[in-house]
Amino acid sequence: MAIQKDRVRFNVGGKIFETTATTLAIAGRDSYFSAMFDDNWDLQPNPASEYFIDRNPDCFAILLDLLRTGELYVPPNVPEKLLYREALFYGLADHVRSAKWGRFDGNRLHLLKSITGRAPGDGTAIRGSPEGGCCVAHGSMVHIYDWMLEEHPPINLDYQRVNDAGWVGPVDPTGLVISTCERLGRGQGGMGLFNSTTGELRYKFSVTHENVVKSYTAGALCFNDGYSLFSSCKGRSNEYGIGVWDQNTGQQVDFFYEPPGWSLGDADKLQWLNGSNCLLVATLFPRKDNCYISLLDFRSKSMVWSWSDMWSPANSDDRRVRDAIAMEENGSICVVNEFEDLGFMDLRRDSGSVRWSSRSRIMKGKMPDEPCYPKLALHEGQLFSSMNDCISVFCGSDWVLTSRLKRSFGGSICDFSIGGDRLFALHSEENVFDVWETPPPSIV
Repeated sequence: MAIQKDRVRFNVGGKIFETTATTLAIAGRDSYFSAMFDDNWDLQPNPASEYFIDRNPDCFAILLDLLRTGELYVPPNVPEKLLYREALFYGLADHVRSAKWGRFDGNRLHLLKSITGRAPGDGTAIRGSPEGGCCVAHGSMVHIYDWMLEEHPPINLDYQRVNDAGWVGPVDPTGLVISTCERLGRGQGGMGLFNSTTGELRYKFSVTHENVVKSYTAGALCFNDGYSLFSSCKGRSNEYGIGVWDQNTGQQVDFFYEPPGWSLGDADKLQWLNGSNCLLVATLFPRKDNCYISLLDFRSKSMVWSWSDMWSPANSDDRRVRDAIAMEENGSICVVNEFEDLGFMDLRRDSGSVRWSSRSRIMKGKMPDEPCYPKLALHEGQLFSSMNDCISVFCGSDWVLTSRLKRSFGGSICDFSIGGDRLFALHSEENVFDVWETPPPSIV
């Protein structure tokens, strides 16, 4: 890359700035400034002596200094909302985010803020977006927050209870898929792709059985890198199982029907495994009296691995599994019970037993007065487990407890999610969610 050292002159809103091509190149190919360079990062000839930009000069000065130093300093007289708007114009939003908080590390997280909602007690799900914002599902409403944690107009599903939500990803930053319950007699329910900024419904995802479009309840959601969308489905006749759609067109491309004696359509958790090209499907207590965990291979239409607690003793820890997550690098599945004990199953052994690790049991068999919602997440080699009002972080090959995240009010954590280098935790009692992030590294 032959970046020249030429000086570049800007007139921004009547104020003159000078910088170098090297500094501007730091903004990257997706920035406003990339058009000034050719494919080799050589500065394009400019017949004028300067570039005129009719934008806010105070914000331009802040952003230019960010490119020069890697540090972000916002003077008191510049509203952050105005700066973020200008950063979006110049394509520098990622640079601002990186300067405000560092790369995600569960052991260095600090509480940024807590945000109170409007409908206490019915929180369903919280999902962090790739941009650092989130969505929160409450009953039939989905509240949208951008990465500045400013709320957008909510999405109202007309009294259809929301079961899950999922962000499409970097290819469509505003795309949000929402799954809902079927309303008997109304022929509604299922899933839709919404614009998270405007709330507009782009299209619905239909289920077709024997060439007939069916009404159904959509549950857990999952995406893969091949632009496929997976959802657990419950219809009125034979439409029980896992549906697959093209997330770009909304067309159904496959359906894995629920085999007799097993549970797929009621699944609480879906997870795509890139290494094996399989889908983890977990139906857990209390949605069902028994737990069913399986790996589905859609290429061969087969269940390549499965486990259930149907044959476990009634007082066994196996009968209390509340969440599960696959760990491909270790060839195992991690589960958690209502005591926050972690259990591990070997994916190389079909229907193997659970190896429990009672490293954090503190209740000694006594359940708390308020509900307990254990959840699991895996992010860049760190394992996260929620229990009551805190989240535990486990690291290393033996998954040692290294830190806990806890705040003082809000009740039990009913769901949490990691996205955009932030952790979002939704509480059950006060309808409040916490935002945790890693401080940016010090610049020497």
